[in-house]
Amino acid sequence: MKLTAEQIQENWDQLLNNINQYISSPRKEKLLAFYKKYEDRLILMPAAHKKEYHNAFPGGYIEHVNRVVDAAIKLHSLWEEFEADMSTFTTEELVFSAINHDLGKMGDENHESYIPQTDQWRKDKLGEDYMFNNQLPFSSVPDRGLFLLQSHGISYTFNEMVAIQTHDGLYDEGNKKYLLNFMPEQKPRTCLPYILHQADLLAARVEFEKEWLPKFKEKKQDNLETPKKSYTLNNKTNTKTKALGSLSSVGLKNMLDDL
Repeated sequence: MKLTAEQIQENWDQLLNNINQYISSPRKEKLLAFYKKYEDRLILMPAAHKKEYHNAFPGGYIEHVNRVVDAAIKLHSLWEEFEADMSTFTTEELVFSAINHDLGKMGDENHESYIPQTDQWRKDKLGEDYMFNNQLPFSSVPDRGLFLLQSHGISYTFNEMVAIQTHDGLYDEGNKKYLLNFMPEQKPRTCLPYILHQADLLAARVEFEKEWLPKFKEKKQDNLETPKKSYTLNNKTNTKTKALGSLSSVGLKNMLDDL
């Protein structure tokens, strides 16, 4: 999938509009300054390194983030309709978490996480248009994102920290300490992490379907149009005759002859 230059710019403008609309001062100004500082990198970032994942193309990251924000806002209304307690977090916390949930994918101040793949075989056979930058010290995406925010003086609440940390849900083993607890006092005190995870899951699934379902349908159609080879099965008598001729044991021949 490819985005036009106009679509990439529209997605970037939407991201900045979300910050202006939902994030309050003085944090808004700091967040806008951060995104403007790294605009050239962020605006063209993919959301993943491999086509089999989601939005692994230039501009895919910002498109994904905007989709997560939209989904989170709509899911907020759905949870509220089902009488979940929405007083435990704010709309700003929800949108801030959605905007920055994958921020760690940008890398650090000096190194990008995803760089163009140099191995043509991996590009052709594995669909890896990008590869991980080995000059970047390892960190999980949530940890790196939170570090980037705090190192640029952008504060976040406890709710936002937990939501960003656990946005991959139980797909990330490290989130069990937050999400797989059986004691009431150890469970999250807000449904914010669950809403953000559902929004991210929904967005990633939709992006996967946009990229891959048309290809699956096309392949299925090709298979339907390809003439199938026909095979003539031997009848029971011929099969038994061939089997008897290949056996050396008289006992086995007698057993087969009784069939």
